[in-house]
Amino acid sequence: MNADEHGLRYEGETGAVIGCAFEVLNALGNGLVEKPYENSLCVEFGLRGIPYVQQPRYDVVYKGVRVGEYIPDLIVFGFVVVDAKVIDRITDHELGQMLNYLKITGHPVGLILNFKRGQLEWKHVINHFPKQ
Repeated sequence: MNADEHGLRYEGETGAVIGCAFEVLNALGNGLVEKPYENSLCVEFGLRGIPYVQQPRYDVVYKGVRVGEYIPDLIVFGFVVVDAKVIDRITDHELGQMLNYLKITGHPVGLILNFKRGQLEWKHVINHFPKQ
């Protein structure tokens, strides 16, 4: 068994992002709209020296034709797609969306962070078919 089979290959990076999310939730409290959490994560990443890009643009391509664009909340460490949410709970719908986001970006791992409640909910999603 290798680290990828258990999703641990990016544990250090995703753990750092989750640590920042805990800090943000503890400071802001739960239940705000999504944007303050996203912006606060950027502040926390900056304070901790964690590289990130907020809302980069990616082309959505169908059969070689650009048909739209995807703008993720954050790309952290150059390869972790982070989606800040304020929803009742993370469902298969959000997991499916993240798999599509990973396919579009070609990045290997995504994190869905849910700030709806007093306890942070998160899901770690691995792209087993990154772009070559």
